[in-house]
Amino acid sequence: MTKLAKLFVNPLWRTHSCVPRRHSCRRLAGLLALALAGGVLFGQAQNQTPAGAPSVAKPAPAPQAAESSPPPVSLNDFSSSLENLVNRVRPSVVQIYSTGYTTSEENDATSASLLSKQHSTGSGIILTEDGYIVTNAHVVKGARRIQVRLPSRSEAAGRNVTMQPEGKLIDAKLVGLDRDIDIAVVKINLTGLPFLAFGDSNRIHQGELVMAFGSPLGLESSVSMGVVSSVARALHPDDMMVYIQTDAPINPGNSGGPLVDSQGRVIGINTFILTQSGGSEGLGFAIPASIVKNVYGQIRREGHVHRGRIGVHAQTITPGMASGLDLAQDWGVIVADVQPDGPADKAGVKIGDIVHSIDGKIMHDARQLELEIFRYPMRQKVTLDVLRGSDHLNIDVPVVNAVDDPTRFADMVNPEDNLIPRLGILGIGIDKKLAEMLPDLRNSYGVVVAAGSATDLTTGTGLNPGDVIYSVNGTPVVTVSSLKTKLDEYKPGQSIVMQVERSGVLMFVTIELE
Repeated sequence: MTKLAKLFVNPLWRTHSCVPRRHSCRRLAGLLALALAGGVLFGQAQNQTPAGAPSVAKPAPAPQAAESSPPPVSLNDFSSSLENLVNRVRPSVVQIYSTGYTTSEENDATSASLLSKQHSTGSGIILTEDGYIVTNAHVVKGARRIQVRLPSRSEAAGRNVTMQPEGKLIDAKLVGLDRDIDIAVVKINLTGLPFLAFGDSNRIHQGELVMAFGSPLGLESSVSMGVVSSVARALHPDDMMVYIQTDAPINPGNSGGPLVDSQGRVIGINTFILTQSGGSEGLGFAIPASIVKNVYGQIRREGHVHRGRIGVHAQTITPGMASGLDLAQDWGVIVADVQPDGPADKAGVKIGDIVHSIDGKIMHDARQLELEIFRYPMRQKVTLDVLRGSDHLNIDVPVVNAVDDPTRFADMVNPEDNLIPRLGILGIGIDKKLAEMLPDLRNSYGVVVAAGSATDLTTGTGLNPGDVIYSVNGTPVVTVSSLKTKLDEYKPGQSIVMQVERSGVLMFVTIELE
């Protein structure tokens, strides 16, 4: 049975039995050598006269055009180009270690969330000379401490050293993360670092040569090669996320590492694999750079990601739907629902409208529409070209933050007043304003988890943004101050049990205070 392995986080205490397959650079180089040899032999065969055949006077060669075809690239030139590319990219790829707590996957939402300590490792990409690094959220999720190992000098220089000295290990802080997109940004306090630039993932082509960098199974500064198998692969119909599919061998530990094009530009972040064996089977998936760049920019500016919405539920038009509804076209996007009093409703969008384009960009399916809206800043207007019957209408709709987005609370806090250091969170006491935003809560009191603090790294306690803390060891907490006071009653090493409401469900979360 095929597994979707989002297991690039490599638990240090666990031995992985999967062995990478050796079919990347050597295999492609061999194929290229055969192709080059075939070209040379074929060219010679055309110019040779078979034995025993009568000699025929050859016509005078035609004058050559001013622009002659370039000479074939030798295998040595090809190999040197790959080495140069690797040497440019490798110094900007780091190994990331995280230590924290994780909830048991066997527990369901109705049971107590038991936490266990976890050590994990993944990869990351330096994007600025002053130490901003992007990786996958699942690499650092639940971490109480994050460390980054830079490549050693010999590794960065590409020297052939049998025993590589370990690179410098540096403490890092979490700037922010987005669990849905699976992107996180961390920061180290160094300057003058080598860094990589984003490429345009919208311009890649199927069959294009790519390289994957990272630390598979903890083996730092590893590289593999393959091609783009698909430029936009979705795992489920109408799923908002699309991925670059590649056959470049990637394994646990590669998560967060770059997928680069032939120019050394980051076109994606390696995120997961589909596998039956637990190791690489040529089905690797990377988040496209166009999405990573947007999320990275929002996290750097604001510490979190806004979920842009216009208040519609869109569906991809199928031939059956077009026939049954007598639509003018059997492809594209139809508005199945309009949120009452939402931006689209107020702007005049109607159920049954066909969204032909957004700001001139043609919409082919509902997933594309969701991704396109996601990229717009909050409060910016988008122009929908809508087909209603036989009429084409241009409707301007403002992009707003999703009302069910738990990260929306992060804009309402500041570290001085809202930091709860023993939990590693920023919290807000429920008042009249928050009660209006959360009308269906079980209680009228409590502390809302707005975000994880930068110093304590994504909470690390099993708490998620949007959770509401009602009590600690049975004692109700009404304000941030009362929660801090209650926590101060316990010594490091003692366990506490919090009653928490998450997505309308009550649960107990148990943690050990540090």
